[in-house]
Amino acid sequence: MPRRKKKDPFICPSCGTRVNEPVKTWTIVSPIPDKYGRITVTIMGSFQCPNCGAKWKDSIKKIKTGGDEEAMREGEEKKEEGTIIEIDLSDLDEIEL
Repeated sequence: MPRRKKKDPFICPSCGTRVNEPVKTWTIVSPIPDKYGRITVTIMGSFQCPNCGAKWKDSIKKIKTGGDEEAMREGEEKKEEGTIIEIDLSDLDEIEL
């Protein structure tokens, strides 16, 4: 599947006029990290065209923060092994009081 070209969020989708700055900005933090443990912070903007008056919202920038730097460099994630608990099913039948 071909990649889409990144469009400029500062250009009006109706008339093509370039807007200097957004009317309002805010951030969105993703609740789930990626496979390397990085959190994505998206900076959103609300725009209004001075030429035609159209209003639109678009993402201005995406930033990835945190995570395991060593695993990102190697291209693989570290696997953590937990403790293994073995239970004999015959022990479950006996109730201790």
